[in-house]
Amino acid sequence: MYDPVLVQPLRDEVTQLGAKELSTPEAVDSALNQDGTTLVFVNSVCGCAAGGARPGLALSLMNGKKPDHLVTVFAGVDQDAVERLREHIQVHEVSSPQLALLKDGEVTKVWRRDDLLGLDPSSIAHDLAKAYEKYC
Repeated sequence: MYDPVLVQPLRDEVTQLGAKELSTPEAVDSALNQDGTTLVFVNSVCGCAAGGARPGLALSLMNGKKPDHLVTVFAGVDQDAVERLREHIQVHEVSSPQLALLKDGEVTKVWRRDDLLGLDPSSIAHDLAKAYEKYC
């Protein structure tokens, strides 16, 4: 488990975008069962989160269409919340960073670490924006 103080700047990077942090399984259940679209971001300390996923997420939110709700959990810190999230998107392999777009509580699209690895932030933003156009 990571030291929460050390990862706080990485968390702040996402909450400053308007993401609500989910730190308990109950918070995850509540957030993922909302009406409308919800984008959940599994934050991480890894380089692909820092170099691609977090900046790509930020760029994607400059799009005309965006999810109704933005939430986040931190892998290696919010362990119980991350486990509950993974139960909700159980058809997909575990990875971090990871993003999932839900519509009315149903998973519509998931981006695993392998989908993000090696992509620059603008490519990630473009892929997210395409999903927003389709589902939001």
